[in-house]
Amino acid sequence: MADAFFTCRKNALLAKSPSTQIEGVFAATRGRSVPEEQEALLQQWLEEGAGNLPASECVPAVGKVSVTLTSDWLEGSELLMTSLSDLNSSPEVTRCADQQLSELNALASSELQDHAVAELSRLPAEETVTVAGSAPWGAVVPQTDHQIAGSAGINVEVLNDDPAVLAWSLACDAETVSTALPAPPVEDAVPFYPVPTEVPYHEILWRDWEDLSVQPCVLEQVSKNTPLFEFRVMSYNILAQDLVEQGLDLYVHCHPDILNWNYRLPNLLQEIQHWDPDVLCLQEVQENHYWEQLEPMFKEMGFACFYKRRTGTKTDGCAVCYKHSRFRLISLSPIEYFRPGLDVLNRDNVGLVLLLQPVLPEGLGLKAVSPLCVANTHVLFNPRRGDIKLAQVALLLAEIDKIARTAEGSYYPVILCGDLNSVPDSPLYKFIRNGELSYHGMPAWKVVSGQEDFSQQLYSRKLLAPLWPSSLGITDKCQYVTLCRPKKLGRREYSRDFLLQFRFCDVACERPPQLVLLEGVTDAKPVASARKHSAVTAVPKKHHSVSFLDKECSGVIQHGLNLTSVYSHFLPQRGRPEVTTMPMGLGATVDYIFYSAEPVENRAGECRRLYKDGALKLLGRLSLLSEDALLMANGLPNPFCSSDHLCLLASFGLEIPSL
Repeated sequence: MADAFFTCRKNALLAKSPSTQIEGVFAATRGRSVPEEQEALLQQWLEEGAGNLPASECVPAVGKVSVTLTSDWLEGSELLMTSLSDLNSSPEVTRCADQQLSELNALASSELQDHAVAELSRLPAEETVTVAGSAPWGAVVPQTDHQIAGSAGINVEVLNDDPAVLAWSLACDAETVSTALPAPPVEDAVPFYPVPTEVPYHEILWRDWEDLSVQPCVLEQVSKNTPLFEFRVMSYNILAQDLVEQGLDLYVHCHPDILNWNYRLPNLLQEIQHWDPDVLCLQEVQENHYWEQLEPMFKEMGFACFYKRRTGTKTDGCAVCYKHSRFRLISLSPIEYFRPGLDVLNRDNVGLVLLLQPVLPEGLGLKAVSPLCVANTHVLFNPRRGDIKLAQVALLLAEIDKIARTAEGSYYPVILCGDLNSVPDSPLYKFIRNGELSYHGMPAWKVVSGQEDFSQQLYSRKLLAPLWPSSLGITDKCQYVTLCRPKKLGRREYSRDFLLQFRFCDVACERPPQLVLLEGVTDAKPVASARKHSAVTAVPKKHHSVSFLDKECSGVIQHGLNLTSVYSHFLPQRGRPEVTTMPMGLGATVDYIFYSAEPVENRAGECRRLYKDGALKLLGRLSLLSEDALLMANGLPNPFCSSDHLCLLASFGLEIPSL
């Protein structure tokens, strides 16, 4: 509790004090109890706040001011990560000592302004509850109407607000928020200043848990009494510290202290620990931070961890962690997208593909559930090089095809997480979801439509077929050549007997002039009688090769994984698109969780592929936010969200066949 109050207090002073002063104050206050911190913070707030006010509004000498501290503020940033139903079901409590009660009564009875007396008279009666080893607490009816995320104009009362947040708001908005007195102060009375009606961070950044288990397909499964193996998956771009320091111009809206890794790390870990995912896919994980801090902490939380650093001189990469109590590793496949000599694969991005076996409780008479394929990647950012993004995704899908393919030719359930640096209406997104893309002649920037628009450029790069050479070993079906099978046996198979029938054609009977004459090797001549029986003519040069890939490329790539997105990318209740990041103050969706589903037959004329849940069922998800809500919180990162991306969280259920 003291640490949470300490964090909240630190957020309050960030905008008002230099970093050296902040660290000194915090180091001195960590050992203090919560009541002492309250009084010290209130005193500092009054002193600094009075200094910022005009001379006519300065506060006279004040002994003590009592502020009720509710437990939801004591929870600090963890309140951002609590569902509405959980908060409504648990009673709020507020610490209030006997001396504070007497001060409130004295304050209410003093000769203050009429509106102040009226406000105090409307305060709910508090019922003192004794807690072992602590000061008395008072139960207060929850303010449920103040819990709607992103709603502006919420009336926040002074006795139910956090002094740290109020101090932070007062310091940040001293130039814009006027604190005019409603009436001249009564002589020898403590003046009553109205509190700015700011919307607290926890209400702006509120994210609800959306329960999708009431969908017809899931209810049908429950009605059949088929058990489900339930698990949570989180995808999170945590913003590597090296990238922060290399691009400080992207974060000019942030106070320098909230960009510090020592400030961001506890917030990120608290968020992950609160949601408690079973599978964790992270992007932009700095290598030294992973080995020195993140991996040891994750192991203490029960995770088994795997990491792949970007190639070249890059210092960050991707990590996949899973609870070893819930899953067992079958196979691991790191992917490097860099291929020397290939312009379309000359960047240092990477990915990870794991095949996990769910662990079932013993003694329930259940067969082993189907393995689960989990992939994580971070695709190139450059908006102009959609060809590179497309090639990287094709390489990832080929690896998933290899890992997730069963002996019968079908696929295990797949979950694909990552920062794809592509928006939901882009051709790259449609390729992943619809399983097909005709790219020939398409401008390279359009493959990542939405990041930037280069349509006004006269000479833009266009994608040409084939996008990658046959030497890469990837077909236009996003499969490895060595693993794919011809659709029709015998087609494009060039056996020895088939090739021998061409040995007596006219071209074969002409001796090349540069051929060295070797007795018994190159001096043999065709038998004339055999030529008479050969009616085969010369074969065009394009048929001389026996490669599986040598055919006319149509400029269309496909995959057969049947993936759909966890999120709808639109907030119907707000009429706004969902966003997962806010570069330069502009909201966009670039982070995704895709999962395996069963395609549904489309209606006539509908090009978008439709899906329904199959063996892998989507049970719930953590809602995203809109751009205007994040703008109210000063964008990303901010004192509560310590990355420039929002985390994605989804709950799944895998069918468990009975014996």
